[in-house]
Amino acid sequence: MYMKDKLIEILQPLGFPIKLQGSMSQDEVYPDSFFTFWNNATYDDAFYDNEEHRTIWDFDLNFYSEDPALVNEILISAKRLLKQAGFIVNGKGYDVPSDEVTHTGRGINILYMENQNNKEEN
Repeated sequence: MYMKDKLIEILQPLGFPIKLQGSMSQDEVYPDSFFTFWNNATYDDAFYDNEEHRTIWDFDLNFYSEDPALVNEILISAKRLLKQAGFIVNGKGYDVPSDEVTHTGRGINILYMENQNNKEEN
């Protein structure tokens, strides 16, 4: 499974739209609450026999909402689901700007270490 698809699959039970960061058009109406994500980088790791044997995926995950209390609550729920699925979640999050004055946002940085023996070509 492609790592972005895995991330979306983990978050879907929370019931909010999940979009690639920056993919909404200027004319698109913001949902009341939604997730965005961005793959910052991938790093090949654990080299031997001239091959990589692990890939580290680095994502930012943001949640935006018209309800500021929901921003914190849902991000905590997402963090719990991601940790259960083997993601490493760095810290307690950070504020993120919104293009809409009606929405506030908060984000977390997440990592996933994908071992070669579990790896499908991504």
